[in-house]
Amino acid sequence: MNISRQVKKRKRTKKMRLRRRYPRRLRKRTVVRGRRAEAESPHTEIDSAYNRGYDTGYDAALLKGASPPPPETVVDEKAVADSYARGLYDGGEGLVDAALGELEVLPDLSAREIVAAGVAQLRDKMVRLWGGQEVLDALNGALDAGQPLSVVRLGDGELLTLAQDVVMAQEEVAEQGHFLGYAGVRLPDPEARNLLVHAVRHADIVGIPGQRLPNFQPLAFAAFRAHGIDYRELRMTLSTINYVLYLEGRLPELLRGRRILLIGNVAPALAEVLRGRGLAVSGAVAPVRGMDDVPRVMESIAEQDFDLALVAAGIAAVVLTQRIATELGKVAIDFGHLADALAKGEAAL
Repeated sequence: MNISRQVKKRKRTKKMRLRRRYPRRLRKRTVVRGRRAEAESPHTEIDSAYNRGYDTGYDAALLKGASPPPPETVVDEKAVADSYARGLYDGGEGLVDAALGELEVLPDLSAREIVAAGVAQLRDKMVRLWGGQEVLDALNGALDAGQPLSVVRLGDGELLTLAQDVVMAQEEVAEQGHFLGYAGVRLPDPEARNLLVHAVRHADIVGIPGQRLPNFQPLAFAAFRAHGIDYRELRMTLSTINYVLYLEGRLPELLRGRRILLIGNVAPALAEVLRGRGLAVSGAVAPVRGMDDVPRVMESIAEQDFDLALVAAGIAAVVLTQRIATELGKVAIDFGHLADALAKGEAAL
């Protein structure tokens, strides 16, 4: 057998092995711009397995911490450990194995070292996000100049809402986003999706997930592409920028001397805490009953006199924050669950 035929046979053998490992029936189906398409990459199954493993591990951790644990619940710790180990392989060494040739090995390098070497070759393609000091400077600059500025944040809830019918089928969004009703979106909700698209396009600073976990950073850029949003035209920071500002001790500098409006279900309780710290809280708008309540809430906000709005209202916070800046000419931050932590005394200024 000549060399050419040997190479072709080897490629066919490797391809057949991959097909056996990732059978077609396991491949995730997606909807792209209104038409159904089958994802050919085996990594879609890895993503699905990761989500299942993450949920299993999270549930197991909650059950371990329960006092007393539910008697009818039995956690198979070996199965959890096996799932974790398999996911760790599939997401690291398994990807290296798949990228190497059948007769190639890298015995002196770990998957982490291989990834680091590859990332170093891609520095020219990296996009740098804004850090805490840069966001603080922009906020203070806008407040001092009396100019509008909005800081919105996209987590898995917002991204799943954006993904409806353009990145993921409604059935998959409902499965992955079982918590969306609590966050203010009742599926299917294309109107909420479109409101979020508009808010992202017109926000001044957009927080995105820093980690490449399923339903986080990869979904953010998939949603941007699907909706025709050029990320290169966005000023981006981390979706955890609210916590960054808090943990770096920058919030007092931002809040002192400003008339603060609090928006969201926890606003009255947070108002008491902030006033107790000597801060000027001009008002509290509550409750916010999801995306459908945005028009009524905006009317209430328009009646308030304030410099800075802190919005903690689930997914609706993205839309409210952007509209406060664009329509009312104010500075607004999507403040998220940090509001709850401050109101409950779990975090202190």
